[in-house]
Amino acid sequence: MPSIATKTVTLTVADHTVMAAYVAIPEQPSGAAVLVLQEAFGVTRHIRSVADHFAAQGYLAIAPELFHRTAPQGFEGPYADFKAVAPHCYAITQGGLSADLDAAFAWLNTQPGTIKDRIGCIGFCMGGRAAFLANALLPIKAAVSAYGGGIAPDLLHLATKQSGPLMLIWGGIDKHIDEAQRSAVRTALAEAGKEFSDTLYATADHGFFCPDRPAYNATASSQGWSAVDAFFKLHLCDFAALRASRSKPREVTHGSL
Repeated sequence: MPSIATKTVTLTVADHTVMAAYVAIPEQPSGAAVLVLQEAFGVTRHIRSVADHFAAQGYLAIAPELFHRTAPQGFEGPYADFKAVAPHCYAITQGGLSADLDAAFAWLNTQPGTIKDRIGCIGFCMGGRAAFLANALLPIKAAVSAYGGGIAPDLLHLATKQSGPLMLIWGGIDKHIDEAQRSAVRTALAEAGKEFSDTLYATADHGFFCPDRPAYNATASSQGWSAVDAFFKLHLCDFAALRASRSKPREVTHGSL
């Protein structure tokens, strides 16, 4: 695995709050960057490992602490106790979250060597919803939303504003996000004429990417990471392939694995 460097940076948000963010820096940068958006439990070891994963592939990665208004820096909630993180989740507003996303995206844009139109984002759980929001508010080149709760019905009006191609990933036995919600997201994006893919891992539960959660599903996670890595390589790094794909008719894919 290529070596990477990590650090914590402090960002000043538009509302004058201060937000810490975990940063993973590649040894051999590609010029592309990824905004990594946390689960409901904070910037956990899993979220930091996601940033490290992308840095090892040449992406500059940043994972902002979206609970910075209500929780201490470095906060990590226990996966077995949602009540411990619920007050922080419920305190987030769309306005505050939008300002946080803007601050993290702006930081990426100011870093030497970052190609400004090669920034992607990925989010899990609460972060999956945030990734959908980021892709509507910012010039994101490609976005991944993994089991993002609350996109339907709360953010469906932003389907028409999605900037980059969007990869939706769901768990088939996720009790938090049912088929009606997934279908509503697909329908809104299709009606808006947006480029997206939609994959359901039929035997996977909510949080299946995270090895620290009981819901971890090694098979679905491995398959999911292969798809995510190929998606970002195409849209953020593989310029020749990207040009070729743009010369073909738009395709919307649906799948169940």
